[in-house]
Amino acid sequence: MFVNNTRQLRRKPWIIPPFSPEPVEWSMFLFLVSLSFVYFAKAFGGSYMKSSVTQIERRFDIPSSLIGVIDGSFEIGNLLVIAFVSYFGAKLHRPRLIGIGCLIMAAGAFLTALPHFFQGQYVYETTLSHTPEENTTESILPCLANTSHLVINDQSTAASKAACEKEAGSSMWIYVFLGNMLRGIGETPVMPLGVSYLDDYARKENTAIYLACLQTVGILGPVFGFMFGSFCAKIYVDIGSVDLESISINHKDSRWVGAWWLGFLVSGFLMLLAGIPFWFLPNTLAKQCKSPSKKKQEDIQAKNSSDTPEEEQGSFLPEDNTEEDAPQLFSNKVYLLIILTSVVAFNGFIGMITFKPKFMEQVYGQSPSKAIFLIGSMNLPAVAVGVIVGGLVMKRFKLSVLGAARLSIISSFLSFCFLLIQYFLQCDNSEVAGLTMTYQGAWNKPVTHRVNLPSLLSQCNMGCSCSLKHWDPVCARNGITYASPCLAGCQTSTGIGKEMEFHNCTCMQELKVGLMAPPTNMSAILGQCPRKSDCDRMFKFYMAVSVLGAFVSACGGTSGYIVLLRSIHPDLKSLALGMHTLIGRTLGGIPPPIYFGALIDRTCLKWGLKRCGGQGACRLYDSLAFRITFLGLVYCLYGLANVLWVVLYLQLSKRQKKLELLSQAKATALEANGNNNPNAMVSIFKNKDDLDRDSESTI
Repeated sequence: MFVNNTRQLRRKPWIIPPFSPEPVEWSMFLFLVSLSFVYFAKAFGGSYMKSSVTQIERRFDIPSSLIGVIDGSFEIGNLLVIAFVSYFGAKLHRPRLIGIGCLIMAAGAFLTALPHFFQGQYVYETTLSHTPEENTTESILPCLANTSHLVINDQSTAASKAACEKEAGSSMWIYVFLGNMLRGIGETPVMPLGVSYLDDYARKENTAIYLACLQTVGILGPVFGFMFGSFCAKIYVDIGSVDLESISINHKDSRWVGAWWLGFLVSGFLMLLAGIPFWFLPNTLAKQCKSPSKKKQEDIQAKNSSDTPEEEQGSFLPEDNTEEDAPQLFSNKVYLLIILTSVVAFNGFIGMITFKPKFMEQVYGQSPSKAIFLIGSMNLPAVAVGVIVGGLVMKRFKLSVLGAARLSIISSFLSFCFLLIQYFLQCDNSEVAGLTMTYQGAWNKPVTHRVNLPSLLSQCNMGCSCSLKHWDPVCARNGITYASPCLAGCQTSTGIGKEMEFHNCTCMQELKVGLMAPPTNMSAILGQCPRKSDCDRMFKFYMAVSVLGAFVSACGGTSGYIVLLRSIHPDLKSLALGMHTLIGRTLGGIPPPIYFGALIDRTCLKWGLKRCGGQGACRLYDSLAFRITFLGLVYCLYGLANVLWVVLYLQLSKRQKKLELLSQAKATALEANGNNNPNAMVSIFKNKDDLDRDSESTI
């Protein structure tokens, strides 16, 4: 039996024994596994950064517009070196460049987490002292003694304020900015150099499988990133260094800061591990050869396909240039339309995914950890399935360029319809006395530009000397939230920490909603009141619509990329893809978080107070104005993207029609040449010139 197997191997020397793999196969396999791990690690780090936006905003007491700048620093770092990598990358040691990129990404992740270890403990704003005492029944007088428990003295001098800010490390967010920029710099060589290395040394029949493996593993990264972000959001930021029993807030409170730094440490270690194999991989590999049978079969297919050039023509839809003209990238109207459409769609997507957790928190009353968990466990898997289904549809129906464009238009339009449905899935504003409603129970209209502080005072708390700047909410038994125990008119309190309860809150007596009598139990507990039960039901509908919209939108992702590839000249493909990435990152990745955040800031009703004074992060938004602003921006951008898709499709149709007429003219010319009819040839070329003029006038 062994002899027979040996003879078979001698007859077919291209067969590799299962336990004697060639060095090239092992090197390529190691490169594929290592690159897949890098794809996972960088996607994990990027998605974790998105999931930690709210925690970073609260920890450093910065507005959403500044968070947008920090989030966009990744793209800025990417743009700083993309030209260098694109030009010199192929000439240098590509695996080691990827290893250097992993090292830089790891350094960026560690730098992002660094402020936690130098900033000191997080001190959340409060109007009361929550230091634990042995006597848990000690009574605090919130109304009468409020001024003695203020965290910050408003009359502090400029010198003491400067010293406080230095101690608190109020500018430490710059390290997060620089760390995220380093991550962008390190990520730049991974995709272009890794994919080109695979394409150069892998068998052509295996390249598509390898790329599919990379994309599949890359999709898992964001899922795990958002899930881990949800886990860290429930852990207190100073875990291990403070007594958690003394913390009077929980992860649902707008002042809560989770262990945002923990995920960046994990991401940094993952990047260090992912980069190790690339230092030992060779710069070049021997080109993997096809087996003789496959090569002979492909030669026969190539010979047969040479007689049918229509299939090759169908794979590339050329521009309206004559054969004598050199192809020019930016004279291609279809390519310019694709660039414009992509930039507009990127703006909508980046802005939406950056602030979607905050949208779910403010509009539907969900905690940041739950919002992040649902995005990672429901929306992202729907996107993955949508990408796969879109690719299967393309393969099953063998769609042409126009067919791919139609699929993208249908996908974009249906996802836009799902977005429109979200407008009607709304909840009422949180019931906060003095901000969203009066102390008597009348609702305030959603107004984004008004001074809120005077309305926090009422007859019930006039004599309490309450601070109007602090946010220390309590939930009354009547379901109304008050900005602080003092502003609720509470006279006494019992308990400590999260168990603290306030009694004799006189402001509850002013509530006059319909014919309801004032509540007999005038007590309140720490924290903001939850939303009404119908809001939870509305949120379930929202999640269902959101998941369906994500799936439908992802179905058109592959077809849109095919339209791009088939609308540019093969000689300009590398340049076109590079410019598409460059322009997309510059105009579609950097601005959206900034202007989305700036407009969202205008819907804030109650700003927090920094440790050393001054405006901190927003504690309460006008959810109605927030929803209108956020969805309005998304609708404008995605609506414009749909219009541009229609214009792009019309342009492709005109080009396709012209090519069909030219093909008919060439066929007639060949037939006339065979019949030696010169008059027919003159007529054909005359029709061709007329067609060119008509095309130029319409396009």
